[in-house]
Amino acid sequence: MRLALATTCLLLAAPLAEAQEPAFDGALIDACLVEQSGRDGQLQSCIGVAADACIDQPAGDSTVGMTGCLMGEYQHWDGLLNSAYAEVMQKAEANDAELKQLGSAAEAEAPLLKEMQRKWIAFRDAACNWERSKWGGGTGGGPASAQCAMTLTAEQYLRLASRLREGG
Repeated sequence: MRLALATTCLLLAAPLAEAQEPAFDGALIDACLVEQSGRDGQLQSCIGVAADACIDQPAGDSTVGMTGCLMGEYQHWDGLLNSAYAEVMQKAEANDAELKQLGSAAEAEAPLLKEMQRKWIAFRDAACNWERSKWGGGTGGGPASAQCAMTLTAEQYLRLASRLREGG
């Protein structure tokens, strides 16, 4: 009897739990980037658009909801960043090979790009850990850390994407 009651409670609670989680839509970021692409300096305005829309939904303003929304946007920007980094690295390696073939003594770009990205990751992690620490172990630390990771990751994506737009 207890097992049946427990199972019934779980079945009834499952839709409630799903309904309490706000929906994240990464397409809002992509649309914003397209819309703002021709405007100098306006791509920064795309940071937070999807998380804000997610937080504005029912249950989005809870600590768990905010963290989920911010992490959803962080993951979207991280995917964009990884793609941009791969493309910039491919171009850097091609440039390095061309310069080497020409006999240039110029410093290779690809290893410096790799070093920069690794150090940037360490910076992002340290900065966001520090941001979280300002909450003294309180529940605001999760959203603060997630917002930090989202913002810094988006900014790094925009930095590398601008390099691609410049052709280098």
